Amino acid sequence: MDPGTSLDDIAPIAILMDELRSEDVQLRLNAIHRISTIALALGPERARDELIPFLQDSVDDEDEVLLALAEELGRNFEEYVGGPEYAHVLLGPLENLSAVEETLVRDKAAESITKISSVLSQTQIEQYYIPLVQRLSHGEWFTSRTSSCALYAPVYDKVSPAIQDDLRRAFAALAADDTPMVRRAAAKWLAPLVKKFSKQHVLTDGLAMYRKLQADDQDSVRLLTVEDLIAIAAQLSPPEVKTQLLKQIRQTMTDKSWRVRYMAASHFNELAEVVGQELVREELIGHFVQLLKDNEAEVRTAAAGQIPGFSKLLEKEVVLARIVPCVRDLCQDVSQHVRAALASQISGLAPLLGKDATIEHLLPLFLHLLKDEFPEVRLNIISKLELVNSVIGIELLSESLLPAIVELAEDKSWRVRQAIIEYIPLLANQLGKAFFDESLGNLCMSWLGDNVYSIREAAAINLKKLTEVFGVEWAKEQIVPKVVGMGQHPNYLYRMTTVQAIMTIAPSLTLEIVQGDILEMLLQLAGDPIPNIRFNVAKGLETIATSFGDTAEGRQLVQQKIVPVLEALKNDQDADVRFFSTRALQKALALEA
Repeated sequence: MDPGTSLDDIAPIAILMDELRSEDVQLRLNAIHRISTIALALGPERARDELIPFLQDSVDDEDEVLLALAEELGRNFEEYVGGPEYAHVLLGPLENLSAVEETLVRDKAAESITKISSVLSQTQIEQYYIPLVQRLSHGEWFTSRTSSCALYAPVYDKVSPAIQDDLRRAFAALAADDTPMVRRAAAKWLAPLVKKFSKQHVLTDGLAMYRKLQADDQDSVRLLTVEDLIAIAAQLSPPEVKTQLLKQIRQTMTDKSWRVRYMAASHFNELAEVVGQELVREELIGHFVQLLKDNEAEVRTAAAGQIPGFSKLLEKEVVLARIVPCVRDLCQDVSQHVRAALASQISGLAPLLGKDATIEHLLPLFLHLLKDEFPEVRLNIISKLELVNSVIGIELLSESLLPAIVELAEDKSWRVRQAIIEYIPLLANQLGKAFFDESLGNLCMSWLGDNVYSIREAAAINLKKLTEVFGVEWAKEQIVPKVVGMGQHPNYLYRMTTVQAIMTIAPSLTLEIVQGDILEMLLQLAGDPIPNIRFNVAKGLETIATSFGDTAEGRQLVQQKIVPVLEALKNDQDADVRFFSTRALQKALALEA
């Protein structure tokens, strides 16, 4: 024992070591989360000599414990073993974890090894890291070979050319492995590796590996090669892409598995951007149209999401001739998910086509989608209004837009009603004050009387946001009289909503409006026969006191009008009313102090 180390220092370490050996999984898990504490207490040398070998032998454990261990070792743990020059000692336990059966543990171990590789010197990489990769790559079980695929790219550009040659050969062997899981991992990690290859090695080795994986008999392998295709195409010139990759592009776009076509559709814009304009015109337009007409709804949905991005790469005439007819067909698609994806993207075509073409070709489709039977489709259109509005103006849209909004506002599903309420401030911004007052003002007030509480609450928040959009003078004329008027309603729910709406919008108003138009109604409701209303009045008065109590006029109002009412409510027969009024009174009196 180090003469400077007392028994008191050793005891917690011994306890933690015992916990790591405990039969209770939770205890072991807690101990793993504290191994940095153990390492710190032991000091770098003992951590290397005692703790790391102990952890290396701890692989036979529950998956959640191993996952926690893999994560902890990747959290700058080299600081506890003597710094980067000793970081390689952490590779031992992580190598063992990279070969276990549970995928989550293996992935986390590979991630931690990658983090450690960033602090290793070239000598450490060649002496410790590369042999580890080789051992895993030649492991008897597929688990270690699968993990090894993730470990090539992080260090490829840090080693000598001779070792780079070995790494490319070893990765090619993994890409040709008998086990589909290993080939899948190779397909997943080929793209990051190829990005570090020299152009010559992309042409000699990268292409060979990619072609082998792209022609795999398992679709789960082929679908992962779409990102490899993009990474390789990005390294080549457009003429080289045409000569080297055209066959593979065609095969991927027309693959018999819909999963592969789905991946191709999802990454279509990325591919189009790297293959060059000529190939986009000659090849990709045709493939894109086919993906938009695919038999599988998932593929059409993915392709629909790429429409504006791909159209940016085309001339306006080509978009009108080839893309717009497909968009027209997708508006009538049998799948609501396809129509919803299209609805969220179709507005992106408007800036590309300009005003006249948008009015002629897109507006009818736009209005058709606004009348779709599925709420999500209509909402996606409304949420992207700004783009179209900026191109053609709101007048043309408003005639058909309004009926669709009214229909959504009265939808039998309260979640749909809630969603449209959240879009109202956005619409208000675009429609302007006059149009909004005429067409949507009454609708916004009607939500305050909805039979679902969440809608009434959302409606009150909506009024606050509208006040921020149109200003307090507008609120004084349009909102306040209607809200205050509801305070006289015989149904207590309407009176309750009045109190809650006042509570929500009051901080956005001026003291003058609160004093002149709102406060009187709130004070009247303090004598309401329903206790729920009375304690909400107390909360409302608290909100007004804290919102306006920072000025002399505000404090005077609190003292003269609010405090006497709260004093009376403090002695109410209902316990909740007494509680909230006492709390409000304390805050109101604190302002004066």
